[in-house]
This record gives sequence, structure tokens and C-alpha cells, in this order.
Amino acid sequence: MTETLEPMATEVDPQQLAEQLLAQAKEQGIDLMGPNGLLNQLTKNVLETALDAEMTEHLGYDKHDPAGRGSGNSRNGTRSKTVLTEIGPVGIEVPRDTDASFDPQIVKKRQRRLTGVDEIVLSLSAKGLTTGEIAAHFADVYGASVSKDTISRITDKVISEMTEWANRPLDRVYPVMFIDAIHVKIRDGQVANRPVYVAVGVTISGERDILGLWAGDGGEGAKFWLAVLTEIKNRGVADVCIVVCDGLKGLPDAIAAVWDLAVVQTCIIHLIRNTFRYSSRKYWDEMSRDLRPVYTAPSESAAKERFTEFAGKWGNQYPAIVRLWENAWSEFIPFLDYDVEIRRVICSTNAIESVNARYRRAVRARGHFPTEQAALKCLYLATRALDPSGKGRARWAMRWKPALNAFAITFEGRITPSGI
Repeated sequence: MTETLEPMATEVDPQQLAEQLLAQAKEQGIDLMGPNGLLNQLTKNVLETALDAEMTEHLGYDKHDPAGRGSGNSRNGTRSKTVLTEIGPVGIEVPRDTDASFDPQIVKKRQRRLTGVDEIVLSLSAKGLTTGEIAAHFADVYGASVSKDTISRITDKVISEMTEWANRPLDRVYPVMFIDAIHVKIRDGQVANRPVYVAVGVTISGERDILGLWAGDGGEGAKFWLAVLTEIKNRGVADVCIVVCDGLKGLPDAIAAVWDLAVVQTCIIHLIRNTFRYSSRKYWDEMSRDLRPVYTAPSESAAKERFTEFAGKWGNQYPAIVRLWENAWSEFIPFLDYDVEIRRVICSTNAIESVNARYRRAVRARGHFPTEQAALKCLYLATRALDPSGKGRARWAMRWKPALNAFAITFEGRITPSGI
């Protein structure tokens, strides 16, 4: 039988202790990983020590203490149990008492997984792995069998957390809000594309705040967006300075109905991407260079001159592109009035793109979802993984103070230091 490794009783720093344990393991020919490895034995020892301490607290006296005689309850041996941990299955001995009143907390009755395993499952699910792929991962990496049903039950635990997150109070003011929709396949009788609406705010403290996820019942529409924005307002958002969106018909009116002072700004990235849809790939680089002077122009008149040059070059070949920009011009030009710091925030697409990329990766891995709730759960797990706190927040930009000053001047009286 492999000799059990025990840490030294004297107090040492963690690095010194690790070096001593590794040296001892090497002397005894014990591997770091594996069923009888160093980490497995340490986990076993820590869990059993904690369980023994719980039993002592439950009984009120230490093992072999004469004070326990005649107490009416005493230790009654142990029972073997295997729990799945982050390093694989670990066999432990759980202490028992004579009247079976002991209720352990570190490893509860009928518990077969430590909480860290659940977090691994949630993390893998958030990265887009299917239940089958997660089961295969545990088999390959940990040598443990975890059924697809078990994995589904683990991920289902976040539904109540998701509901709480979706109804949490929001900030009173957001300098910028981005709204968009991604499409997922949901089987409702038959598989169909359904929009899931996403709203992302930039807070006064310069954080990205994913405000929520809403499943639509058909094609993306301004009417549904009106309901979404109204819900956001009811959760405490009294004002939004700039709402960045695509060119969906009727959307500016829906935004104005909720926040009458909000400036509606066409998403520059959406506009450029839609431009490329009408042109051959071989012209994309050249067309991108020709468009850049338009959306980086210092004023509307300068942008108009650059666009006239662009239309003169590409209009005969791609008239739909010229029409696209002309139709979006009234929602595009507000961008040109802003300070460069505000422009930088609006065009800081990395944070938005990282969110959308994570969502699309998770969606693609599954193909389609059996229910609307399954789709939302998948996207919420991806949101949760973007931020260690689980709230979907992250730093938007490092240079936030110059942008905050620019917003405070441009939207005077609506953004104040007291809101920070």
C-alpha cells in the first residue's frame, strides 16, 4: 500500500510546504497526479480531517476523550465514499455516529461532487462545449464518468441565478448603451431562427454592464425593442445619453419613446459590415480605406465631401452601398459632433465584439436548442464567464476619465460626479 503523505506539524510558508511534500513524494516514488498521486492523497487527508473536526463539534468531545463516555452518542466507525473533485475521483472515509444524527457539511450526505466540479462544468458549458463534450472531457482528463443528465442538472442550477440577474436594479444613468440582437435556432415544433436581444451599457465608472438577454418570438422588430427598453427603464435607468444600434426601421422612435433626450447613433461597425455585404471580397480592403475618411472626418461637412468622393468612385459599381449610407446618414452624423474621447468610447468595439463572439461560439457548438430557456441559459453562462463576479461587468477602457469629462461637458447636467 502506498504510504500516506502527511504535512509537517511545524508552521511553514506555503511554498516551503509544497517543496517538502514534493520532495517526500519523489523519495517515495509517488506521482503528482493519478488515483494514488500526491494531490489525491492531500485532498483525501484534508477532507477526512475536516470531516473528523465536524464530528468532534457534533459530539462535543475529541476522539478517545473519556468525556464522551455515557454521552449517549459516540463515533461508530466510517463508511467509504468516492467524490468527484477537480483532480478526479477521490476515495474518502466518512465518520459515522451511533445514533446516525451526524450531518456533515464539507461533504454532504449523498453528495458525489465537490462544488469546484460544478464550476468546471459551468465554465466548460460557457465556453460552448455540449453536454456530451463535457462528459468526454471528464472521462479523458479526470478518468471519471459524469452522465449527460448530471451535467444538465448542474447547469440547470443557474436558472434561478439567471432570473435574479435579469431582474436586478440597474444604474440611473448610462453614458452609452449598445443594443443588438443575435439569432439562435430553437426547436419549437420545428427548428426556427429566433432573435435574442442584448443590451450593453457603459457605466459612469467606465465599466461594461450587460443589462440583460431577451428572447424574441420572431424576426427582430422595433416593437419588441420598445418592450425591452421599457423594462430597462423600469429597472432604474432614467437616462441614456447615446444609444448605439443598427439601422432597424422604427428603432429610433422606440428609443425616443423611452428616453426622449437620448441621441440615436447608428453603429459604425454595423454600417461598415453591411457595406461589405454588397461588394466583392476582393474590394473590401480598398473600400475600407476609402470609407475611413468618412467616419473619421472632423465635421459633418468634411464627412459629406469624403462621402461624395466615395460615391463617385464606387456608386456606379455598387449603387446599393451609396443608398445604404444615404439612408443611414441622419443617424450616422451625430457621431461627428462628439469629442474624440466620446468617439473612442462609441467605436471601442472590442468589448462588444468579445461578448458577441462568446455568444456565437456557444450557440454554434450546440446547433439548436430544445427550448427558449435552454438558449437563454447557454447565453447567460457565457455572460457569467465574462466576469469573475458573475454580473457580466468588466472594464470598458483604460482611459476613462478623459471620456467621462467629455460626456459631462457634452451632456451637461445629465452626468455628474455624484453619480460616480
